Amino acid sequence: MQISDKYSPKDTESRWYSYWMENKYFHSVPDERPPYTIVIPPPNVTGILHMGHMLNNTIQDVLVRRARMQGFNACWVPGTDHASIATEAKVVAKLKSEGINKADLSREEFLKHAWEWTDQYGGTILEQLKKLGASCDWDRTRFTMEPKMSAQVIKSFVDLYRKGLIYRGHRMINWDPEAKTNISDEEVIFKEQNGKLYYLKYKIEDSEEFISVATTRPETIFGDTAICVNPQDERYLHLKNKKVIVPVVGRVIPIIEDHYVDLEFGTGALKITPAHDIADYEIGQKHNLQVIDSLDDAGNLNEHGMHYAGKNRFQVRKLIAKELEERNLLLKAEDYVNKVGTSERTGAVIEPKLSVQWFLKMNDLAKPALDIVMKDEVKFYPEKFKNTYKYWMENIRDWNISRQLWWGQQIPAYYFGNGEDDFVVAENMEEALILAKEKSGNVELSMDMLRQDEDALDTWFSSWIWPMSVFDGILEPENKDIQYYYPTSDLVTGPDIIFFWVARMVMAGLEFRNEIPFKNVYFTGIVRDKQRRKMSKSLGNSPDPLELIDKYGADGVRVGILLSSAAGNDLLFDEDLMLQGRNFATKIWNAYRLVQGWERDKNVPAQQADLQTIVWFENQMNKTIEEIEDQFAKFRISDALHLIYKLIWDDFCSWYLEAVKPAYGMPVSEEVYGKTIAFFEELMKLLHPFMPFLTEELWQNIAVRTPQEALIIAQQKQRSDFSSETIKNFEISKEIISGIRNYRQSKGISPKDRVEIFTNAAQFPNDSVIKKLANVSAIHYTQKTEKPSFTFLVGATEISVPFSEHLDLEEEKAKTEEEIKYLKGFLISVEKKLSNEKFVSGAPVQVVENERKKQKDALEKIALLEAKMNSF
Repeated sequence: MQISDKYSPKDTESRWYSYWMENKYFHSVPDERPPYTIVIPPPNVTGILHMGHMLNNTIQDVLVRRARMQGFNACWVPGTDHASIATEAKVVAKLKSEGINKADLSREEFLKHAWEWTDQYGGTILEQLKKLGASCDWDRTRFTMEPKMSAQVIKSFVDLYRKGLIYRGHRMINWDPEAKTNISDEEVIFKEQNGKLYYLKYKIEDSEEFISVATTRPETIFGDTAICVNPQDERYLHLKNKKVIVPVVGRVIPIIEDHYVDLEFGTGALKITPAHDIADYEIGQKHNLQVIDSLDDAGNLNEHGMHYAGKNRFQVRKLIAKELEERNLLLKAEDYVNKVGTSERTGAVIEPKLSVQWFLKMNDLAKPALDIVMKDEVKFYPEKFKNTYKYWMENIRDWNISRQLWWGQQIPAYYFGNGEDDFVVAENMEEALILAKEKSGNVELSMDMLRQDEDALDTWFSSWIWPMSVFDGILEPENKDIQYYYPTSDLVTGPDIIFFWVARMVMAGLEFRNEIPFKNVYFTGIVRDKQRRKMSKSLGNSPDPLELIDKYGADGVRVGILLSSAAGNDLLFDEDLMLQGRNFATKIWNAYRLVQGWERDKNVPAQQADLQTIVWFENQMNKTIEEIEDQFAKFRISDALHLIYKLIWDDFCSWYLEAVKPAYGMPVSEEVYGKTIAFFEELMKLLHPFMPFLTEELWQNIAVRTPQEALIIAQQKQRSDFSSETIKNFEISKEIISGIRNYRQSKGISPKDRVEIFTNAAQFPNDSVIKKLANVSAIHYTQKTEKPSFTFLVGATEISVPFSEHLDLEEEKAKTEEEIKYLKGFLISVEKKLSNEKFVSGAPVQVVENERKKQKDALEKIALLEAKMNSF
């Protein structure tokens, strides 16, 4: 069936995606084939498709489709992450718009709203991935909060607690006042902010003297419990054992001494606020200082804030600075640039806060996980990220795994009394009751006397077991799926979560199964705009991926995004690359239309030029397949695509089809047509992982195919032997053809006018191809012509094309003289270098050799041009 004049992605994409889904090509069950497994980095359930997802998931789809076409049982497991902070924030905002305050709801009522929100908006991103062509096994879609997944998170917590790796402790944590939860150190983003450095006067008790203390946060003075100086600071020796009065507050606090204070920094005196600074807390513990927390969970001053109670911390900063000035307690205020910790999720400025939290001991987990990567048992691509990984693992701290949220897995700790240790950890309430009775010795305990910890687990605590939990490997460690699909094959992710997720998955895999979770990790770059800015909604520099797909087709977008994505380097997004992708699709479509339009005749024999071209292209394709395999082995996906692009656009379309196409109005032999279609089919197989929709459309048009013969499951051509000599000879032929074509173009000679050529060569390997593509009437081997001619070199081979009778010889003579003059000047500069002994003895060998080659080439060209002058 003759295809249409133009390729229409809109007509093609939904049709073939539905066809693939109906025939369950994406679905995988364990069988006798080797598995190839990828688990999707689960996007937030709240998320929508952005350019980073486009890059990441296109690469995953290329890998999984290629594996499917290489005989592997390919399984790509999709799913979403419940994203506790982000989702809870959206649900709270939605409730607020409806006049409902979260604080007025019970946990069960809030979770009902959260599930309703998730059911309505969650999973949008997975549907969007289908537009991209993602061949995930949708029957295996998982969600980190679904019952079986949550059960595995809880079981893993209980197991780790019983091994002594999880503990409950009173620590200084990072508090997000907007999300009203603590976050880990790794989720704190430090940003430079312009502020003020306030120099406050702390009056010495019973004296008119004062100590000046500099602070960027005067609103925290309500929590001051000491002033600290260095014991060697001569400025303050006379104040030993004295006390000062906290400005505005009026509280008397001691002056203490500690070597922690830097003599050179600021005034040499620090206000110690143990509840609001990690370093201050440690000094406070050391000196047994009182801890006064003057902020509530929302970042407002509490009752310790006196007349500022209820006001926001930043509002109070301005107000108290004004009050201090009015009371003559402010010495000065200077402009100051400070690095401030902010929440990765909400952007809120973090408050250090004392809190009882749950922690996972990391040192024992980190060491084997570091060794595994350093020994390349888990390989990183690019390898440079091993250094980042090593840094994180060697500087690891215990993981704060509890969050003050309701949306997430609730910590399975059950309290039965008021003592610090009056709790048990169990997978469910029934088991907890048995353990609580044993621990307390109180057989009268009942379920209604137990209360479960209010906190939820950190989202990463559910996703660190993702490669196992998607196959129910924590609940059923011997089940068929986990035994077959785990360890997974490749992980594709961003370097920004190398610690959050990659390192933790390696630790979890070794801890729970004594196995690595994946064999290779490919780190994509960050998608940036032409100004190298990271793409974001706030900057307005991120295009809508679905609009791009609508404009250029999914295949065009996939090719465009991969062409610019060098392994591990940031991708500079350029919409022109999407256009290039679409143009590539058009080129392939038109190439097939050309072949499809040829008239075939079984009585027409294949021409010598056809046979020479077929032999060359078969070898060229085999060579390219070997190079593609090498690039995939190195995870150089973009480079693999460039090779396929060249093979199709340059080798097949520009050379092969030109060489074998029949003369206008003439038929082509069945043999040549059959070979051309066979080559085209192999090219479609190579290209399919990158451009699945276009290739399936053309594949299905070439012949009537059963579902068992669909391109998506066709097997790619394996690497075969090739003749480098054949390929080299054809390259020489292409140079000769290009040289003759250049002569025609420069002299305005029509391609239809036949020419003869003279050469010092005894034979050209592909003389029939040269005659056909350069429109040569005769090749005179080992002969020179006396006629004025255009002469050029291909290696050491001299080729002369006698000038047309219509050529202006005087003009040609002048041009030749000018060219000789230029080359002689160039030769003098090269020979000057080579006659300089210092250059020849001091320059690298290769540099000297390059100059000698320039000398040789120039001499040969001058000799040719002088011979040409003689022929005039």
